[in-house]
Amino acid sequence: MTAYKEYKVVHIVEGGCGTIFLGSSGLPLKKMEVTLNEQAAEGWQVVFQVIERKRFWLFWNREAVIVTLGRNS
Repeated sequence: MTAYKEYKVVHIVEGGCGTIFLGSSGLPLKKMEVTLNEQAAEGWQVVFQVIERKRFWLFWNREAVIVTLGRNS
C-alpha cells in the first residue's frame, strides 16, 4: 500500500432538480470526469471512492460520490 504525503476529498452530488422532477437524475458523470481530469493534471491519484445515498427533502433519495485523492508532492 502506498502512503501519500497529502490527501484531498472531493464530493460530487447528483443534481437536485432532476431528483425532484424525475425521481432520480443519476450522478453527473461529465462533472466527475472533468473534476478528476483536473485533479490528475495536478498530480492527484484516486485512492478510494464510495457512493452515498442520502434522503433529499421528504420523499426523494440523492446520490453522491466521495472520492479520496492522494499525492506525494
